[in-house]
Amino acid sequence: MAESTAQPPSTDSYDRLFTVPNLLSVLRLLGVPLFLWLLLGPHADVAALVVLALSGLSDWADGVLARRLNQASRLGELLDPLADRLYILATLIGLTLRNIIPWWLAGLIVLRDVILLATVPALRRRGYWSLPVHYLGKAGTFCLLYAFPFLLLASHEGTAADIARPIAWAFTIWGVALYWWAGVLYLMQFKRLLRRRSE
Repeated sequence: MAESTAQPPSTDSYDRLFTVPNLLSVLRLLGVPLFLWLLLGPHADVAALVVLALSGLSDWADGVLARRLNQASRLGELLDPLADRLYILATLIGLTLRNIIPWWLAGLIVLRDVILLATVPALRRRGYWSLPVHYLGKAGTFCLLYAFPFLLLASHEGTAADIARPIAWAFTIWGVALYWWAGVLYLMQFKRLLRRRSE
């Protein structure tokens, strides 16, 4: 894993707020409560899946547009992972309350983020914005965001549910494993950073 840490650039272009990728990220964030309501209120699973699919599409699109339009921004780097984490949290809440996944599985995923969140104040005190995103973390998030729709589909009856069930749990197991693997690597990098700064 790279030893460098990410610090926010000071360029004016990087500080822009109103960009197309940022607008897509805001729309993704607005979809979180809608998704959770559809999941827990009317149990409108098809509509909830559509919202989740549109979120995944916009997640891909804002990254592509940020690069092609040269509209990468500090706000975008905050909003994008925030939207991912909120969708994961909202889905975990919904699936747990509907008894689709066990509570301990949801707790295992949330625990990883809580542990990493605890490192943020120490990073900020040392002048660092964040640790670089590791590809294993991206892969874990990708697997989990793919697992959730399949888990929801697998909770129903019929042939489609039977087909979705093993796919859902394969993505879930790989997602949790990669998510925690990346978390351990982040903690190792954090420890090395503290040791280097104290020398």
